[in-house]
Amino acid sequence: MSSTLISNALLVNEGKIFLSDVLIEKGLISRIGHSLDVKVDHRIDAKRKYLFPGIIDDQVHFREPGLTHKADIYTESKAAVAGGITSFMEMPNTNPQTLTQKLLEEKYQRAQKVSLANYSFFMGASNDNLDEVLKTDSKKVGAIKIFMGSSTGSMLVDDQSVLENIFKKSKMLIAVHCEDETTIKNNTAHYKSIYGDDVPIEMHPKIRSDEACYRSSSMAIELAKKYNTRLHIFHLSSAKEMKLFRNDIPLKEKQITAEACIHHLWFDDSHYSKKGTHIKWNPAIKSKSDREAIFQALLDNKIDVIATDHAPHTLEEKNNSYFSSPSGGPLVQHALVAMLEFYHQDKISLEKIVEKMCHGPAICFQIENRGFIREGYAADLVLVDTNDSWTVNKGNILYKCGWSPFEGDIFKSKVTHTWVNGHLVFQNGIFDESLKGQRLTFDR
Repeated sequence: MSSTLISNALLVNEGKIFLSDVLIEKGLISRIGHSLDVKVDHRIDAKRKYLFPGIIDDQVHFREPGLTHKADIYTESKAAVAGGITSFMEMPNTNPQTLTQKLLEEKYQRAQKVSLANYSFFMGASNDNLDEVLKTDSKKVGAIKIFMGSSTGSMLVDDQSVLENIFKKSKMLIAVHCEDETTIKNNTAHYKSIYGDDVPIEMHPKIRSDEACYRSSSMAIELAKKYNTRLHIFHLSSAKEMKLFRNDIPLKEKQITAEACIHHLWFDDSHYSKKGTHIKWNPAIKSKSDREAIFQALLDNKIDVIATDHAPHTLEEKNNSYFSSPSGGPLVQHALVAMLEFYHQDKISLEKIVEKMCHGPAICFQIENRGFIREGYAADLVLVDTNDSWTVNKGNILYKCGWSPFEGDIFKSKVTHTWVNGHLVFQNGIFDESLKGQRLTFDR
């Protein structure tokens, strides 16, 4: 592989910002220092722009196999690297669902051919595949995914004995979607009795309520404590859940970790009137006070990771009534620049953004040699201009579904360069697809 010197960059790494050069050789960061005098194949003058470690997104739905009219690994990994995401972990609710080791490996084989970013795929759990779950290789797979909520139909794990066995027997990190099915069904029946089939989208956070989230999250935590299981809870959405998590120990010592997603930090229920089903997610976007509590928990280190839950659907699918519109939306291209808006608003530091989008996922999942700007680590890097405003519109959206909940929004920051394993895959809107991403490995 070719060598590259990035000079005059403001590195944002491990709680510090400092001016430095970075030398990339053989796909790795080989030297970090001032005024490096070396012979290289390529030179990039960063001109004091900010250099981040590559963003690691621990929760995406790229829809392949079986749902590729919405998205696929190639298109969404391309959007991801344009947004500074160099590694992703993809969920098992595809078609067929990833419930066997054979189907899991087929995803890896596909990504090896087409993904522009580094990749991992989670093994899915159901009520009847415990034997397959227990075969999962902890060094080669990010986690076991359990849907403790009704988002995914047949992948709902609602058999208490199955849950107990997974938590008791699995040596893997277990990652969970937490919403209590009984609470949701009761709430649905209540609002149907009022509105019939024409339930307004504004009732979504009432149906998939904070109580539904809290009941499920607290049960998952009880199981993790009972069996000393490593647990990671996805996309927390309510203020009530924040009291379930600790901030009095270092992240690497936590047995139970937490994630917040971009949409729960950005939107609240006041946006339903304008955005409608375009911001229908599970768990639901809730109140302004919920959003503020999640953001504060992020700053206070109760929340350990920022992710996207990138889950594209076509506009034809989304532009339906409440019960007919699927939940989820596309986010990977705009996640980093959205967080940088909070930086411009003095709500969060660059160091904290990197901690939650780069370091945090690497530590939580024990990813080998990624998530930091360190000598010997993979050269997954993102150069960002924080003073180059642009507007999200149909012409610059890269998602296969062709839309974004951020359409019309102006972002003050722009991703200019993205390196994946030392390969400059994205530069000022131009892609070099000659090299593909690599499979993530885990130090377990």
